[in-house]
Amino acid sequence: MSDARLREFATRYATAWSTQDPQRFAAFYTEDGRLQINDGDSSIGREAIAATAGVFMAAFPDMIVDLVSVAFDGDGDVDGDGDGDGDGDVDGNTATFHWHWTGTNNGPGGTGLQVDMTGYEVWTFGPDGLIKESKGHLDQAEYDRQMGVVGES
Repeated sequence: MSDARLREFATRYATAWSTQDPQRFAAFYTEDGRLQINDGDSSIGREAIAATAGVFMAAFPDMIVDLVSVAFDGDGDVDGDGDGDGDGDVDGNTATFHWHWTGTNNGPGGTGLQVDMTGYEVWTFGPDGLIKESKGHLDQAEYDRQMGVVGES
């Protein structure tokens, strides 16, 4: 996968987050793919990944996820053949996807409060060029603050 193809993949991935179609989002993952947000439980398999995405999509029906940046981690030789062109298999290679997320918590039981956050995901690709594993990271304290969650003193 070339850098240009990675950017195109990441753009489509961000768009899928914004579609209110959890199955479309889950299609970016291998059949046995894994999605983890912060240190929470992993969603394993497309059905579980779609369910996790569906929770966010329902809670934030106007949710927009934008690509901020994406890049392969390491030396950029994603196919391991030494030429750096990324024209072969990407199995076991990683990329970091930085995103910007906005939306209003207007879903069932919503607060009406808006979220405006940045974060990132570290992707490991399977041999088919789909995401085998995504480890997502966001500032939980900032999310809680924006959602009006008051911590214990």
